[in-house]
Amino acid sequence: MFFNGWENLFRTLIVGLLAYVVLVIFLRLSGNRTLSKMNAFDLIVTVALGSTLATILLSKQVALAEGALALGLLIFLQFAITWLSVRKRWVKKLVTGEPLMLLYRGEFLTQALHKARVTQDEVRAAIRSNGLSSVSAAHAVILETDGSLSVVKESDEHDHSSLKDVRHSSQ
Repeated sequence: MFFNGWENLFRTLIVGLLAYVVLVIFLRLSGNRTLSKMNAFDLIVTVALGSTLATILLSKQVALAEGALALGLLIFLQFAITWLSVRKRWVKKLVTGEPLMLLYRGEFLTQALHKARVTQDEVRAAIRSNGLSSVSAAHAVILETDGSLSVVKESDEHDHSSLKDVRHSSQ
C-alpha cells in the first residue's frame, strides 16, 4: 500500500523525466497558443495534456512511446483546430463561442445575464475593478469567450469599434 518496490519508483522517475522532456519539446514546437488560456477549448486541451502526462507517469500499461503519441496527437489537434479557426469563422464560432454584452449604456441586459448565468453583482464588481464608481460610467460590459468580464468606459468619442463583434442578447 505504501511501497511497491524500487522498480516502480525507478520507472516513474525515468518515464516521468522523459515524458516531461517530450511534452516540453512538443509544446515549444507547437507555439505559444497551445497553453494559452484564451477560451474554454484551450483550457480543455491543457487539462487533457495534464491528465495524459499523469497517466504516462503512473500507469504501467502505457508505454512512453504511446504516451508521447497521445501528447503529440492532442497538441496536433489543438494546433489544427486553432489554425482552422483563424481561417474559417464558423470553426472559430463553434470552438470559442462569441462574446456577449451584459450591460449597455448603463442598463443591465437581463436576458443576456440569465443566459450567461452572471449576476448583476458580478457585473458591478467588474465595473469597480476597472476603477469606475457608477454603472452609468460603463458604456458596456462584455462576457468574453475566456469567461472574463471586459468593461468599456463611457467616453466622449462615439467610435465603439471594439464592440463590433459582440452579440447583444436580442440576437
